[in-house]
Amino acid sequence: MKMIKPIVNISKIMDAYDVILCGFNGVIHDGASFKPDAIDALIRLKKNGKKIVLVTNTSLRVSELVQMMYDSKVSPRIFDAIVTAGEILHYKLLAGQFVALGRVYYNLGNSEDTGVFEGLKYTSIENSARADFLYIGQTNQAYVIENYIDILRHAASLNIPMLCVGNETSTFIHGEVSLASGAVAEQYAVLGGKIITIGKPDVKITNYALEACGEFDKKRVLLIGDSIPTDIKAAANADISSVLISKGIHLNFLGEGYIPDVTKTRELANNYNCIPDYVISNLRW
Repeated sequence: MKMIKPIVNISKIMDAYDVILCGFNGVIHDGASFKPDAIDALIRLKKNGKKIVLVTNTSLRVSELVQMMYDSKVSPRIFDAIVTAGEILHYKLLAGQFVALGRVYYNLGNSEDTGVFEGLKYTSIENSARADFLYIGQTNQAYVIENYIDILRHAASLNIPMLCVGNETSTFIHGEVSLASGAVAEQYAVLGGKIITIGKPDVKITNYALEACGEFDKKRVLLIGDSIPTDIKAAANADISSVLISKGIHLNFLGEGYIPDVTKTRELANNYNCIPDYVISNLRW
């Protein structure tokens, strides 16, 4: 049986790793602001010669995420590379990989979340029944899944496909666990709709992030994330080590403890058939 080691400080295990893949929401950002302890930890890791890649399922483009950092006085130079699901989708659209979907979309989520289509020949429409496909990235944080049911049921009856950025069913926003795009896509699939998702745990995303690191020993790569089905599963798919942030999307189950509950962590992880190597309440040095 694989052991899960609880840790209080990330510095305790850093001698064993050269490359760090780091998540965003729930790890270094709480949906409202960057976490000072997490940013401090990344700065110290960088000073200790670690290569750090930010790899996130956010629908934001890299330029949007970098601007968010500058606005918050966080230097993006902490990272050797930044990989977002939104950026990957943008280039897939640019390359024509989803041309069969059509060019007219209905945005199910945040009305401002259209960066993936910037500079491309795609048109947003207000009538979902006339759309070629549904798009969802950032959800409306005031919504629960019931807010989407009627429109999903109607779209499924018309065989309209859905393009979803991110696979998380929940996300960590403003210190609370909220609905994420993956839950909407999951519900659409239950209703018989066709879904296409971009993001972790797809091993291609992890491998793409690792390409920025040059030569490395896979045994010395660590992924830090707050989601077992996306982050920890992504690490397992890539055959690299992982550390779970317990005060992220699994907060309601794993609790507020400063020292994480290993028994509960294993119980939850067993549901997804992937076990983290470590669990820490929050990223700190």
